[in-house]
Amino acid sequence: MTISKILITGRQTYLIVRRSYATGSKLVEATRDNDTGIDIISMTRAPVNSLNTQLLDALRASLLEAQNNHSKGIILTSSLPTIFSAGFDLTELYKNDEKGLNFLWKTLQDTWLTLYNLNIPIATTINGSCPGGGCLLAISTEYRVFVKGKHTIGLNETDTGIPIPKWFKHLYISLLGDRQAELALLKGSLFTPEEALQIKLVDELATNKPDAIEKCKNYILLCNCIPNIERTVTKLEMRNSLIQWMKENKEEIDQLVDYVMLPKVQLKLKFYIDSLKKKQ
Repeated sequence: MTISKILITGRQTYLIVRRSYATGSKLVEATRDNDTGIDIISMTRAPVNSLNTQLLDALRASLLEAQNNHSKGIILTSSLPTIFSAGFDLTELYKNDEKGLNFLWKTLQDTWLTLYNLNIPIATTINGSCPGGGCLLAISTEYRVFVKGKHTIGLNETDTGIPIPKWFKHLYISLLGDRQAELALLKGSLFTPEEALQIKLVDELATNKPDAIEKCKNYILLCNCIPNIERTVTKLEMRNSLIQWMKENKEEIDQLVDYVMLPKVQLKLKFYIDSLKKKQ
C-alpha cells in the first residue's frame, strides 16, 4: 500500500510517500521526501520488532525498492518508542521443524546480503534496545547513531543458546578488534550507549530520535557529495570477501539447524522464552 501526503511549510512543499510492506499486518513502513531524497525505513512489528521470516522479507523488499527507485540513501530505524529490535523471534527457533528452520536462516541470510550489499548509503538510527539480531542489522549498515538512555546493544546469542555464525563474528571483529570481540561474544555482553561509543560499536550518540535521524541524514548527505560510482565500488570491494564467503557457504545453514534442534538447545530456548514472558 502506498500513501502520499503533501506538506506545505512556508514556501517549501514536501511530498512524503509512505509505503507499507506487510504479510497480514504492517511490518515495515518506508517514507521518502523530495527535499533530501532519503528514505526512512522503520520496522513496525509490535511489541519489540522481533525478527521473524515475515519481518525479514518485508525489510528486504523495502531496501530493494528504495535502491531501485534511486533513493539518495536509507535510514533504518524503528517506529517503536523504546525498541529498535529485540533480535530474533525465538518462537520460530523453538519447536520448529528442519524445513522451517532452514527457511528462517535462508531468509535471514538473504536479507542480510541485501542490507550489507546495498550500493547506496545506509545509516541506522538506534532508538532503543538492540540485542542479538537487532545489533546484527545495525552493524551491517555504514553508520550508526545510538539514542542515549537505559537500553543496550550487542550480540548476545551465546546467552540464549544460539551459536555465533562466522559472519556475525567477522562484523564484530572488524569493529571491536579480535580480543574485545572475543570477550564480548563469549560473555554475551550488552553495552550502554556510552560504552558502545567508546568501543566503536556505534559512531555517534544522540539525545533523542529526531536528533539521531538528523545525524544520519548528515552522514548520507556528506556521502552524496562523493561520486557515486567510485564510492559504491570502494564500499563493495571492502565488503566483498564476506559477501562472497556467504554466497559460497550457504551449507552453514545445515550446521546451525542441526545445533538449534538439539534437545539441550531447545530446552534453553524454552527457559529463555519463559523468562521473557514473566518479564512482560
